[in-house]
Amino acid sequence: MRVALYVTCLVDQVWPQVGTAAVKLLRHAGCSVHFDTDQTCCGQPACNSGWESKGVGLAQRTIEQFERSGAEALVVPSGSCAAQIHHYPALFPADSSWRSRAIGLAGRTFELGTFLLERRGLTSVPGRFEGSVGWHDACHGLRDLGIREQPRKLLRMVPGLRFHELPAADACCGFGGTFSVKYPDVSVAIADHKLDAVVRSGVDALVSADVSCLMHLRGRLEHRGARVRTLHLAEVLAGAVP
Repeated sequence: MRVALYVTCLVDQVWPQVGTAAVKLLRHAGCSVHFDTDQTCCGQPACNSGWESKGVGLAQRTIEQFERSGAEALVVPSGSCAAQIHHYPALFPADSSWRSRAIGLAGRTFELGTFLLERRGLTSVPGRFEGSVGWHDACHGLRDLGIREQPRKLLRMVPGLRFHELPAADACCGFGGTFSVKYPDVSVAIADHKLDAVVRSGVDALVSADVSCLMHLRGRLEHRGARVRTLHLAEVLAGAVP
């Protein structure tokens, strides 16, 4: 199966090992991976800030790139960016040819973990992790895409890993994209409230599928001097934990 990898801005700029791990996992699942080096932002920051018109051009670019790829699916190591692409049809008028193209892409766009489990039927992973981990349900993945059990099932496939269900695993981390810029004090308070439970749990690592959440939580953990690691799902499944 040929898939296109939409790596996302933060993976590209902040956490590139997630992209490498995603490729390893997709190949492990029997996929050939296409990566367009000209891909850009999906438009989520503009749309979330009320500037949908600024996101239209980015949506069109993403649609065109996928259509050129010849891939059967677009796979994204981020629930928030995958959710944004699912919302592309709303950016175009009902009678627009772009709307039908956006609907086509939305129907073939998947968050990485969901794609591996539900579309490829993954039953084993190449990674190994010695230690206990907890899961953070990122808001877009959980509330927009309905992703909850999929990553937990995948993590339980990892040899050596002990999964610990955290209190308030589904509570927001406080990042919220531009929310953390507009309301930094509230953003930090929400993160610290969540991390109180994470630290008390005694887990070795906090895992999620969104680099944005992990970046925010890592910063607060380091500020507190906590020794809990923050890892992306792809890193753990692929055995790419630094």
